[in-house]
Amino acid sequence: MAQAPYMIELREVTHAYRTKAGPLPVLDNLSMKVAENSFCAVVGPSGCGKSTLTRLVSGLMKPDEGQVWLHSKLVTSPRPTVGMAFQNPVLLEWRTILQNILLPMEIVKSPMTKAEATERAHHLLELVGLTGFAEKRPSELSGGMRQRASLCRSIIHKPDVLILDEPFGALDAFTREDLWCTMHDLRREEPFTCLLITHDLRESVFLADQVLVMSGRPAHAQYVLDVDLPGPRTLDDLYSPKAVSMLATLRHQIQVAQGRASEADAPADDHSEPAEARA
Repeated sequence: MAQAPYMIELREVTHAYRTKAGPLPVLDNLSMKVAENSFCAVVGPSGCGKSTLTRLVSGLMKPDEGQVWLHSKLVTSPRPTVGMAFQNPVLLEWRTILQNILLPMEIVKSPMTKAEATERAHHLLELVGLTGFAEKRPSELSGGMRQRASLCRSIIHKPDVLILDEPFGALDAFTREDLWCTMHDLRREEPFTCLLITHDLRESVFLADQVLVMSGRPAHAQYVLDVDLPGPRTLDDLYSPKAVSMLATLRHQIQVAQGRASEADAPADDHSEPAEARA
């Protein structure tokens, strides 16, 4: 049965990769829910299956067991209503920035005309601070600028869900924080449901409405933290006592997932919640 309030829902998903040495379990009975127009960050130990999660949600992969639902529809194949951005922007050098952004419109059916899509692309470029760069080639832009263009491309077709797989991980700290603010600007202008995979706990707290901590492999949903920061957020919020406390909670949960700490060692002001309590 469909669950209308949720844009993304995983129900008891289990998955393993087939290797020469035998099955490699990655996800074990993973359940999670993401409400429409909310931002969920997913963190966890390296190799716990975070990127596998994105492939399942986008329909690029089917789970061995369990179900994945998007907007009350069972995911059984790749979904055109999903936009994706990765650590590597993967812009085509033989195309201008504008042509790169418009690429999804050549693949995904859309009610927009070519003129409307072009106008939208220019508007998105303005939102991310790239006015005047539409006719440039990717090699003429810095790494941060290319990632901004990649974000525009990922939402040009107005997807129901935006999946971000460590899109800011390769950038320097200043550029990364600048793009965090850009993400908030985009959400205010055009609300969308977002699933962010990241290793940066500060990034997860600054961007997300909730943070899901995955356990060690084979992973399940270990903890969920509601990010209780006022909006619109600024980078100064990361230095508030509330944010510092939430970051301490997340660090502790990662240590639990790595087997380096126990639940009994939780910080005194623990904002997290057992994932099973959300079921």
